[in-house]
Amino acid sequence: MVDCEILHPPRQMNFSNSSNIYEIVLVGFPYLQQFSIFLFMTLLCIYLFIIAANIIIFFVIQRQPSLHNPMNFFIATLSCLEIFYTSVTIPKMLADLLDEEKKISFPGCILQAYILHSLGVSECYILTIMGYDRYLAICKPLQYSSIITTRICIYLVVGCFVGGFLIPLIEVVLISPLPFCGPNRIENVFCDFLPLLSLACTDTKFYTMVEFCIGLFTLLTMSLPLILFSYIRIIHVILKMKSKIGRRKAFSTCGAHLMVVILFFGSAAFVYVRASESSFVDFDRTVGLTYAVFTPLANPVIYGLRNQEIKKSIQKYICFP
Repeated sequence: MVDCEILHPPRQMNFSNSSNIYEIVLVGFPYLQQFSIFLFMTLLCIYLFIIAANIIIFFVIQRQPSLHNPMNFFIATLSCLEIFYTSVTIPKMLADLLDEEKKISFPGCILQAYILHSLGVSECYILTIMGYDRYLAICKPLQYSSIITTRICIYLVVGCFVGGFLIPLIEVVLISPLPFCGPNRIENVFCDFLPLLSLACTDTKFYTMVEFCIGLFTLLTMSLPLILFSYIRIIHVILKMKSKIGRRKAFSTCGAHLMVVILFFGSAAFVYVRASESSFVDFDRTVGLTYAVFTPLANPVIYGLRNQEIKKSIQKYICFP
């Protein structure tokens, strides 16, 4: 009698040359495929609005001397960032809505995830600086102009982008050499590092933990504590103001930034600060769509319509009544 182990030897996977995935399929929302034309037109309108609104805000701030202050400088930077941020994902989403295969090359997928993370981290740091700027303006008004100078603003923004593009390099360096031997389907509408890790033909617990730690470091260690400190101090100072008009103006000044912070950090925390892949793929895709599309959609609306100075300048330049 022949030993079963001879007929069926234990399977041993050799990962030395098993990275044979050359294309990634972005599954997206397969059950909405029959509405692809409607979704394409809706997403196209959202994309055009995001681009146009951010260009208008950036243009108005640059052209209007009365808007040349540190907070508006950061808003203009954020508008410029949002144009590139949405252009990383939405054009590919639009193409996939009209394409049954929905494929992207493996290097292209890594690149999309890297740029998305880099711009996301940069935005995280810029929002943090904007919160600290509001703290200085309200809590230390006499020292504000000497602390937040034009040169300091430029240095801070450059530092945000340098840090934003350096930190995700860790993920690229760790994930790129991993063996990917199939399957090649990602349950998402764009490429991201965590879904890519789920395709690797090896144990990815260490890499998932690194992903978690980077998200934790970016969102909870560096940014949120400074934002919370800024707004705790801001609220404390505002509540001590005797003038109701002063309190209303201070709350209005900080309200737009706080709304953007809640939208951005709320969705980003769910997407990136996770130690494992969620089993609720539809919910993950929806949150990812919120993070990549609807949060950038809200930003120009909040800053353009709630900021009275910017709103009046926009009305002046585009001849609104």
